[in-house]
Amino acid sequence: MKNSKFTYQKSGVNIKAADKFINFIAKNTGKKKQKNRNIGGFGSISNIPKYFKDPKIVASTDGVGTKIEIANLLNKFDTIGIDLVAMCVNDLIVQGAKPLIFLDYISINKINFQKLKDIVKGINRGCDISNCSLVGGETAEMPGTYSKNKFDIAGFAVGIVDKKNIIKKDNIKKNDLVLAIPSNGVHSNGYSLIRYILQEKKINLKKNKFLRKELIRPTKIYVNEVLKLFKFKLIKSCANITGGGLEDNISRVIPNGLSAKINLSKIKPNKIFKWIKSKNVNEKEMLKTFNCGVGFCLIAKSSNVKQIQKIFKKQFKPYVIGKIIEGKKKVKLDEKVFW
Repeated sequence: MKNSKFTYQKSGVNIKAADKFINFIAKNTGKKKQKNRNIGGFGSISNIPKYFKDPKIVASTDGVGTKIEIANLLNKFDTIGIDLVAMCVNDLIVQGAKPLIFLDYISINKINFQKLKDIVKGINRGCDISNCSLVGGETAEMPGTYSKNKFDIAGFAVGIVDKKNIIKKDNIKKNDLVLAIPSNGVHSNGYSLIRYILQEKKINLKKNKFLRKELIRPTKIYVNEVLKLFKFKLIKSCANITGGGLEDNISRVIPNGLSAKINLSKIKPNKIFKWIKSKNVNEKEMLKTFNCGVGFCLIAKSSNVKQIQKIFKKQFKPYVIGKIIEGKKKVKLDEKVFW
């Protein structure tokens, strides 16, 4: 039989390399194991924990945006998977849901085994932190769609919550307080603007130790602390502060007739945000694009603040930035600057 002139491998797709990577994932997933896990099969089967009386499924999907380009530039891929998990599970807990399983999708121009291993290492770490299981995913080698060394990742998280524990807007009342949980830095939003600044200002990221460290720092996962707050009934609602900033994200959990009045002068911005603002980015743009130091918000009675703070380590200890008042506009940002 003559050798085929046209083969899948000659087109740029290496099935053997993909199979090798799947075997690696199957042998090297995180600490939490699922009895019915079937990595490498056609689908994953998972158990619903028996202690839920009336379980409801909550699902979330997200990516990490152009933070991927920072990972590519620095040739550091072992934390971007943490970002991926964080962006999904931090949305689940807003509903009061406990993350249960996670799946990933990695698309890449050509399979680079070491790069993929590092990405999955981060995904595993993120799953371990949030106490959920990596149960499956997909790796697609796509020559021609992605240029050399380029890739993208997406995550899919499924959580579970008892019907009676689903977070409702109606729980929020006048005079409740809004608390800010500090972010870990930029997290995974606004990187297109950051990269534009680096390009326009001709900043060499590889030679800037401060920026290298800050811009690859993984997104904080708030799962364990926030679920404890729900368990002990210390908070009424919460919001994950991602793209759109404080105003857009907090407004999603405020009921009609009430408004969250945020005192911007109370916010404690991380050093990286002061650096970004110094590059001629106005305050309105900062608040709309970045978390500005507030990675997650809580809404609670004033009598619970001290108990809430005890749940967190010093670096992420929540502090009051606002109050619930009557009003038509769901979020009111005062005029005071916080820089």
